[in-house]
Amino acid sequence: MVKYGLQPDWPPEAEAELKRLTQSPAAAARDLRHLAWSSIDNDESRDLDQLEVCLDGPAPRLLIAIADVDALVRRNTALDAHARANTTSVYTPARVFPMLPPELSTDRTSLNEHADRDAMVVEMTIGSDGAVGPSDVYQARVQNRAKLTYEAVASWLDGTGPAPGAFEAVPELPAQLKLQDRLASVLRARRQEQGALDFDRTEVKPIVTDGAVTDLRSVEPNRARDLIESFMVAANGVTASFLSSRGYASIRRVVRSPERWSRIVDLAAQHGGSLPDAPDARALEAFLVQQRASRPEEFSDLSLSVIKLLGRGEYVAEAAAGSSDGHFALAVTNYTHSTAPNRRFPDLVTQRLLKAAVAGTPAPYPLGELTMLAAHCTKQEDAANKVERLVRKAAAALWMSGRVGDEFDAIVTGASNKGTWVRLRHPPVEGRVERGQEGLDVGDRVRVRLLSTDPEQGFIDFARV
Repeated sequence: MVKYGLQPDWPPEAEAELKRLTQSPAAAARDLRHLAWSSIDNDESRDLDQLEVCLDGPAPRLLIAIADVDALVRRNTALDAHARANTTSVYTPARVFPMLPPELSTDRTSLNEHADRDAMVVEMTIGSDGAVGPSDVYQARVQNRAKLTYEAVASWLDGTGPAPGAFEAVPELPAQLKLQDRLASVLRARRQEQGALDFDRTEVKPIVTDGAVTDLRSVEPNRARDLIESFMVAANGVTASFLSSRGYASIRRVVRSPERWSRIVDLAAQHGGSLPDAPDARALEAFLVQQRASRPEEFSDLSLSVIKLLGRGEYVAEAAAGSSDGHFALAVTNYTHSTAPNRRFPDLVTQRLLKAAVAGTPAPYPLGELTMLAAHCTKQEDAANKVERLVRKAAAALWMSGRVGDEFDAIVTGASNKGTWVRLRHPPVEGRVERGQEGLDVGDRVRVRLLSTDPEQGFIDFARV
């Protein structure tokens, strides 16, 4: 953490401030506690940032409640300074370094089950074609009626698992989740028509028990995760439009047009597809859909290659009348981060801007400060990713230390003057090719032999067979 410019410990002034913290009541908040709000998150999540509820009718409405973190973490306080320094929570297999103290992020500013909480609500109508219609943002009082998990909801929606236990306490929940699933499906379909890219997003999660790596577990995408993703994309789009329509600058999340598009075109040709010479999200999505259907066993490797070639996301400041590069992977041009203020500082900044826009007061951040914050948040996000990746690699190196000399099928995930990296197919861990890397590029399939591991450095080294 320290090596990459992040603060692993709370400064004394922030801890002292936490002890004397009091909350001011929300201004002119609506009381929406009677609605069937629920959260859907990971099994282990305790920092609950958002709730969802849908209201049926000729024009169904989707409401997303976002934890009012600003009510307790005020601008220019010691707690805010620490959050601003790190800009994000850092999640490693061994330990989580939260952006805000657990006393806040998992309790007082978390939308915990059966607790009354202040929230910013993003409300929007959803057309039968998935178009987002009239929308609004306002403050409200909410209550999480049911804390649900991705796996339980997905298996119930798919008909492969039992009903979540919360259904007994909240009888309207089954119909509510089916409505949410229906609205999420039309939102997702519209985004895909517009060119949003649908990848295989399987992640490898090292399981650490009592300081030892006991397993490498794959976290698969599922119907509930897709539901929440669709809702969050919609809410973030509405938030960006709300701020710009009221004359407020904001921090946007962008993924620029891929610089290595020519390599993506080459990969498509190798898989029997054809893409235009200029970056085209719709053409790429059509190719990915075709590949998922025709070659499902190879789609995970293809997805990973394209993701690596697209490049990273970043934050940029945008004036109210400005125009950013947009988010290539999501096929949107008006997009911000707003739905996770307990874990991401740009979302907390956006929340403060929203409050000012709702109240009609001056923006708390001028454009110049937003520009500096956007660059800082991008830098710290990269640093957090490096820390998380290093600890994951250390865990994987421990797991692989008994397999030196073994051979594996792999795919190239990185190739530059800094080195060449591959991901094994089974188990899906990444490492560096130290011998025989000449001529390899992202997306190439290769056979490798494990040379050595160094858990202290997070090194896993291979030779090309």
